Amino acid sequence: MDGMTTNDTAPALDGIKVVDLTQFEAGPSCTEALAWMGAEVVKVEEPKRGEPGRWSFTDQPGVDANYFIYYNLNKKSVTCNLKNDEGKELLTKLIAEADVVIENMAPGTFARLGFDYARLSEINPRIIFAQVKGFSPDSPQANYLSFDMIAQATGGTMAVNGEPDGPPIKPGATIGDTGTGMLCAMGILGALFQRVTTGRGQHIQIAMRDAMINYCRTPMSKQVPLNDVLPRAGNAVLGSSPGGLYPCKPGGPDDYCYIFTSRGNEEHWHRLMKVVGREDLAKDPRLQDGTARWNHKEEVDKAITDWTMQHTKDEVMKTIAEAKVPCGAVHNTKELMHDEDLHARGVMTKVNHPQRGEVIVSGWPLNMSDTKVPIESSPLHGEHNEDIYGGWLGYSADEVKAMKERDAI
Repeated sequence: MDGMTTNDTAPALDGIKVVDLTQFEAGPSCTEALAWMGAEVVKVEEPKRGEPGRWSFTDQPGVDANYFIYYNLNKKSVTCNLKNDEGKELLTKLIAEADVVIENMAPGTFARLGFDYARLSEINPRIIFAQVKGFSPDSPQANYLSFDMIAQATGGTMAVNGEPDGPPIKPGATIGDTGTGMLCAMGILGALFQRVTTGRGQHIQIAMRDAMINYCRTPMSKQVPLNDVLPRAGNAVLGSSPGGLYPCKPGGPDDYCYIFTSRGNEEHWHRLMKVVGREDLAKDPRLQDGTARWNHKEEVDKAITDWTMQHTKDEVMKTIAEAKVPCGAVHNTKELMHDEDLHARGVMTKVNHPQRGEVIVSGWPLNMSDTKVPIESSPLHGEHNEDIYGGWLGYSADEVKAMKERDAI
């Protein structure tokens, strides 16, 4: 059975067919998550070069970009010319066989091709149609284009990030794209569950800007009692100390640990001071709560830094975390990609790409006891034309070849 798990139990989304017309990251993140839960995800790409994520970020002309590989694992690829009537008819037939259709084209593009929700539900009343856009179709910005950084700028995540006296800073992690894709996947799962009861599909829309607002709930909650704009805090926790990055030996660009003592548990502070050999500060009447320590932040930070600079970040994390104080070493992308524990648990893994050979990729972080789908490489452009057009629609290999010669695929 397609998508079988390693313990021969059918995965959660086994038998679910997804027609994926997404590109770059927000949509592909969503469909990749569905594939990792066992859905058969088929990327529908234009025939010449495929979706822009394949070629626009590549370091080797003619070879799929590592960026594309990361967001299209466990998928299949077919080509289809949507500027061609025969190509549109092929897509119509795929939709009739599918459970989910998802697209993140520029606003209005898919509808102009003749595929709005009314048409899709006419083709297949059980279809779940998901759309990822930069801005809500009901907003004044409906027709504006968006990428991750635009969503982060307009949705709040950029403004709450940065140093107190500096400009807003875009978080390096692409939550505008991937974060939106994860919320969209959640909506699709809910719609699939509801369809069991109603027998009907439904229309799902999510705007990247709106998704970012959802991810800003903690800073929003802090804004509620303020008349002025919530100030940026950099790496600190406003009004509480200790909480921030502390430099570690030997002082390289990523040699830091984040140490935090919760305002909800004063034992953290006492344990930390014992570890760093400053139990005198734990008894200091000036430093008996987080706010008081914030008022003496420089003194507190110096005491901690004097100790952390004598140890590596991993030593600091091990010692402080084992003392039951929240602490995390700053690990960069290279360190994470080669972390033995992450590879042992499948959070990082390796795939064999037909063009690039062995590639280290990030896997699916969600653990499900009955859904364990092995990570597979991303598909080559149009690799599964015969498989999907044959298996889903019954076309012979000769008919697929003829369609290619007619520029339909």
